[in-house]
Amino acid sequence: MDICLAELSQAEELTKVALLSKAYWGYSAAFMEDCKQELTITPSKISQSNFSYFVARQSHEIAGFYALEWLSDSRLELEALFVLPEFIGQGVGKSLFHHAMLHAKNMGAKEVEIQGDPNAQAFYLAMGATLTGHKESLSIPDRLLPLFKYEIGAN
Repeated sequence: MDICLAELSQAEELTKVALLSKAYWGYSAAFMEDCKQELTITPSKISQSNFSYFVARQSHEIAGFYALEWLSDSRLELEALFVLPEFIGQGVGKSLFHHAMLHAKNMGAKEVEIQGDPNAQAFYLAMGATLTGHKESLSIPDRLLPLFKYEIGAN
């Protein structure tokens, strides 16, 4: 597997990955429609200086991606981490997560915040993140999402 910087021209494909990955958990069509705007990746978002987008390729096909967003000089947020359903359970998410944390460390971050899907809670805990609370979804009113913190150097 190869992990490299995302290109602006990949925005539409990354949106497709995000939507298919989210839908993997059995969410309804109405739920997915409510999430669509939040999960849409645009070339302008990829090009913003406070974001870093990376894609994982398996046999020249995008298998997943992640995005980090700078929050301060020492804090980042794992803004996105999505894997195509056919690659779930094959180590792609784990590889993306480790790459993201190494990239964060190399950029001087001390911690990474993560707002995850409830279905991804076990994954983030297994990766060494600590559950710190919950936050209401921006897309779905009254839906609480788990919040995590990953301390660089502590894991």
